[in-house]
Amino acid sequence: MSLKSFLFAAAIAGVPAIVTGAMAQQPPPSDSNIKFSGPGFLPKKPPPGPPEVRGPLQAWPRLDPGAALCRTEDDLERLAARHRGEPVSGPIGCQIMRVATPITVIQRKSPGKTEVRTNNPDAGGSGWTDVWLPERAPAGSTSAAR
Repeated sequence: MSLKSFLFAAAIAGVPAIVTGAMAQQPPPSDSNIKFSGPGFLPKKPPPGPPEVRGPLQAWPRLDPGAALCRTEDDLERLAARHRGEPVSGPIGCQIMRVATPITVIQRKSPGKTEVRTNNPDAGGSGWTDVWLPERAPAGSTSAAR
């Protein structure tokens, strides 16, 4: 009895045919849009709970609250002398930043002596700071020029 006649007889008799070997379904060709591998056919459900909310990107470079911005390089040096406990004559032209202020670096003389320009003219204009400002922004920051 041939396979065709067996399947025909089984279909007429109402007996389910046993599919083996060559009769099993073959996967589609590799250029097909149908894929039978992977985690499943249905998309994964999102995890329960509220969605993750990310804060706004922080400007970089910037002067954080508490950073000193001095009018001149000499003022910055006199501020450093005062912090060391040395006697300083005359007023020191520096201000302490109260809020994070986006800046542009003009020049770097040393890690503790950087000339900057604030991107907001009301925040002090240009001056000198002793804040160490790395060349690369930390993760989660964006350019202050935006």
